[in-house]
Amino acid sequence: MASAAADDIEEGSAFTPRFSADGLIACVAVDAESGEVLMLAYMNAEALDKTLATGVMHYWSRSRQKLWRKGDVSGQVQTVVELRVDCDQDALLARVSAGGDGGACHTGRRSCFYRRVESAAGGARLTPIEGM
Repeated sequence: MASAAADDIEEGSAFTPRFSADGLIACVAVDAESGEVLMLAYMNAEALDKTLATGVMHYWSRSRQKLWRKGDVSGQVQTVVELRVDCDQDALLARVSAGGDGGACHTGRRSCFYRRVESAAGGARLTPIEGM
């Protein structure tokens, strides 16, 4: 049986995101029209607050250790269409409209998920996905 606190988190209307020990929450961005997965990034509380306040996706860069507004460099501004949270509020799904060339990846591709992991002799290898 779930506890009252778990019921509130899983069934209640209060948004209480559960950040990891390092203060981050994973966010998957998908194209609002096609449903295509564009990217996975992380948000801290400030990035989430700025996203909710502006309607534009903000993330926390783990490599650069700084806040970034998606599109400031690439032009691929992600406008929030809908922001969802999972059942235990420790992951987010952002349905977005992507500006610029409609892409999301810093490599210039539409999606950051442009390679497939395949089993091979000697271990796994990566192969490109056609059209990505």
